[in-house]
Amino acid sequence: MHFTDIFIRRPVLATVVSLLILLVGARSLQLLNVREYPETTNSTVTVSTSYPGADAEVVKGFITSPMEEAIATADGIDYLESSSIQGVSQITANIELNYDPYQALTQISSKVDQVRSDLPEASRDPTLEVSVGQTTATMYINFHSDVLEPNQITDYLKRVVQPKLNTIAGVQEAELIGGRPFAMRAWLKPDRMTAVGVSPADVREVLEANNHLAGVGRTKGNMVSVRLKAETSPHSVEAFRELVVKRSDEGTIRLGDVAEVELGAEDYDTSVSFQGNPGTFIGVDVVPTANPLEVIQRVRQLLPELRADYPGGLDHTIVYDATEFIEESITEVEKTLIEALLIVVAVIFLFMGSLRAMAIPAVAVPLSLVGTGFLMFALGYSINVLTLLAMVLAIGLVVDDAIIVVENVHRHVERGEPPFDAALYGARELAGPIIAMSLTLVAVYAPIGFMGGLTGALFTEFAYSPAGAVIISGIVALTLSPMMASRMLRPHTGGKGLVHFLETAFDGLRHAYQGVLHRVLNYPGAGVLFGLGVLVSCYFLFATSQSELAPTEDKGTIFIMSDAAADATLEQTMGFADMYDPIFAGFPETNVYFNAVGLSPGGVGAPNQVFSIMRLIPWGERERTAMDIQPILQEKLGSVPGLDPAVFIPPALPGNRGGLPVQFVIGTTSEPEALNEISQELLAAARESGLFVHADTDLKYDLPQVRVHFDRDKIADLGLTMRQVGNELASMTGGAYVNWFSMQGRSYQVVPQVQRIDRLNPDQLRSYHIRVPSGEMIPLSTVASLERTVQPQALRRMDQLNSATLSAIPAPGVSMGEALAFLEGKADEIFPQGYSYDYTGQSRQFKEEGRQLMVTFFLALLLIFLMLAALYESWRDPFVMLVSVPMSIAGALAFLSLGFATLNIYTQIGLITLIGVISKHGILIVAFANQLQAGGYSKRWAIEEASGIRLRPVLMTTAALVLASVPLILATGAGAQSRYALGLVIVSGLSIGTLFTLFVVPVIYLVLGKDQGYPETREGD
Repeated sequence: MHFTDIFIRRPVLATVVSLLILLVGARSLQLLNVREYPETTNSTVTVSTSYPGADAEVVKGFITSPMEEAIATADGIDYLESSSIQGVSQITANIELNYDPYQALTQISSKVDQVRSDLPEASRDPTLEVSVGQTTATMYINFHSDVLEPNQITDYLKRVVQPKLNTIAGVQEAELIGGRPFAMRAWLKPDRMTAVGVSPADVREVLEANNHLAGVGRTKGNMVSVRLKAETSPHSVEAFRELVVKRSDEGTIRLGDVAEVELGAEDYDTSVSFQGNPGTFIGVDVVPTANPLEVIQRVRQLLPELRADYPGGLDHTIVYDATEFIEESITEVEKTLIEALLIVVAVIFLFMGSLRAMAIPAVAVPLSLVGTGFLMFALGYSINVLTLLAMVLAIGLVVDDAIIVVENVHRHVERGEPPFDAALYGARELAGPIIAMSLTLVAVYAPIGFMGGLTGALFTEFAYSPAGAVIISGIVALTLSPMMASRMLRPHTGGKGLVHFLETAFDGLRHAYQGVLHRVLNYPGAGVLFGLGVLVSCYFLFATSQSELAPTEDKGTIFIMSDAAADATLEQTMGFADMYDPIFAGFPETNVYFNAVGLSPGGVGAPNQVFSIMRLIPWGERERTAMDIQPILQEKLGSVPGLDPAVFIPPALPGNRGGLPVQFVIGTTSEPEALNEISQELLAAARESGLFVHADTDLKYDLPQVRVHFDRDKIADLGLTMRQVGNELASMTGGAYVNWFSMQGRSYQVVPQVQRIDRLNPDQLRSYHIRVPSGEMIPLSTVASLERTVQPQALRRMDQLNSATLSAIPAPGVSMGEALAFLEGKADEIFPQGYSYDYTGQSRQFKEEGRQLMVTFFLALLLIFLMLAALYESWRDPFVMLVSVPMSIAGALAFLSLGFATLNIYTQIGLITLIGVISKHGILIVAFANQLQAGGYSKRWAIEEASGIRLRPVLMTTAALVLASVPLILATGAGAQSRYALGLVIVSGLSIGTLFTLFVVPVIYLVLGKDQGYPETREGD
């Protein structure tokens, strides 16, 4: 007895198996995490070292370079980037995808400790920070007040709001952005200091000596112990003003006499505005393993509670919430899932004409999808955009098995057999092909699980989820579907109604098809040549298709990064940025917008930099997409004087650290001056090409700098040292903190610095006075001279090579592949020996991931071939079964070559899917032809008869998957571009591939298929 007979004869057993699948799958789906994409660990470790007042060259030579050499030996680093600017060294170690970030942090920390003692004495200790996830937060909250000062708002947020947000389960960090923490500022008055004989070193020494924390212990008697607290440090502005700086016969000079002492802020180089009004932001980052929808919901629930305790005038506004896109995209895919399911059911009814026959696949499809939940839960997967998209495809895949079973049983019923017997015979005939088709689809997705990088991390869940659905579908098709067919299908009663009409129509179609096929088989050579022609065309179609990593998605947000002149102050940059506000507000699609001046996501900000976000209204409330608005916004913002804007859409896929889409890195051991010439030449070529709407390089010699040259002989004659002179100048202009003071249980910096009116320009340095050992105050011009030069804003390196990054935005219609190919070609022309190029950001992902998918494509094809060879104990049959694959691939590539979509990560996954889907047709036809030959048919008659008999199920399964994928092509809203790309490949490839399959597969079978030696039993027409 065949094993399928067991379930037909024991309907309760078949029902129990299916109910177990349903119950376990439903419970598993409830337990699955919900997120935008599968979990990936994309992390960086940033080492920041402050050297107040030092210029970029000093920072690079004495801090960045030695630490880079040490850090580079740590494990798990993909590549190193560094930036040396005035006063700050920042080294970013980009960690390999899914490498443990905290293990990397531990190793890098130990490497930093090895060189810590070699750093300059005046530099601060390096700080290490590990960042896991994207550079942009999941949510931004703006806090604003018409009453409170920015430093008061910042202090309240640090004391009350930030700690509570950090304690929410799933919050990685609530980061304060644009805040101005309290600091005790002593604004020095050079003229007053000179008049009373006080030097900057005196002020610094007083602050160090009199702002002291002393732990004095306790008294201890025979019976009583009393703890002591010594008030050795000032705690208020008044106390700092009263500090004695100098005593003489002429009187006492206090700090308040030579400086304006106030409770100010640590720095004044950043500013954030929300829709034109000043604000302070908190960015909420979610732990990668957490469900962002649940975490942000908890944040939203906490905010009203916090608002109830706000001090007068303080309020908040949520200005950005990434979960809105996640929710919208998941909702859109769920709608597509339901639409696809309804379409498949309708297709089955239109092909079968029977509600009873339709009911069997209508039960099998959702059962298979729900049952997949158990496999997803067991493998640690989540419900995300990709797995839901995979389920849309799975509808068309899993329905095949049920359709084939019902159609085959129905065929036996039409021959006059009772439904029970028809189910027995039909299931026996299809057990082998169903197992083969299920294993084929599992095999086609298996190589994706072996891929590394972002593609493997993201698309393993996408691939294995439908593969699991196919396995469940195969079980249902061999247990529940035959049993239901044996009970639900009615005996054949002759011709009337819709069923008879469809039977007659398909009989006519079958006879017409077999007639055409018979004539085609008379000329097998032509069919073989046609197949070879299609195979060759695949290469040319592939080569002429534009390529990119992923299609640009409308995430409801537009990012803008802008630069002012290198020497622009915060106030000047803010003035320019304010001109953006009416432009943002002028778009009817605008929801909210904000400008962050002096801040740069994922890097070191500068007062001349502006980062802006324009958030759009929901997708259903606007007609234009973010991609439609982008070039218009670029043009309008480009008219604002003083700023050079770059308008771009956030990356569609996770796993990169932000920035413009194209990031082309030039590396060399040559000096920055020589590197600048090469980078400017490449930049000019990029701008002249017309391929980019914006292009710029981060190496520019446009920052005015004044070198202070000291006369060492005079300094020595006066009894001074270079350390003393350098420290005096640094104390006046450096802005470094001396120590910390306590206020209301928290510590804050104490910062002496010359007041702004006395450092408006470099020439004022000449009038600064320093004291010589004799006690006399001499002007700095006595021992120093000034030289004006021009330097780059930052000295950058990548993998310990001096680097310049050309960042660009491709013009509309220009793909990432085309843009990078142009830059690579120009680099080969321009670069002298010793220069190389590399990539970061989205460009790096594109170059790394694109190669892997092609290897995976051919590996999947090879695995299917070997799987079928093992199942059918033949090397010929698998070749014949798979001959339809290039037909299908060519059909899809034709539309990509014509520009309907690009060759991207979604279309390539679609091409891999096509291998498994289209090969099912070949398996059905060839397996049945072999059965007919075994039953005494000649080789030609067997393939003609098999093709005719399998015409209806082939057309049904094709129509089911093609029509189920139509909603993907017609997708709108969040995530529409990726759904369109995948749907286009499936619809075009499967439609054209099926048409070719119906003729080319029989031809190849006739030429290469095994002939079992039976004579012709039917003469040709």
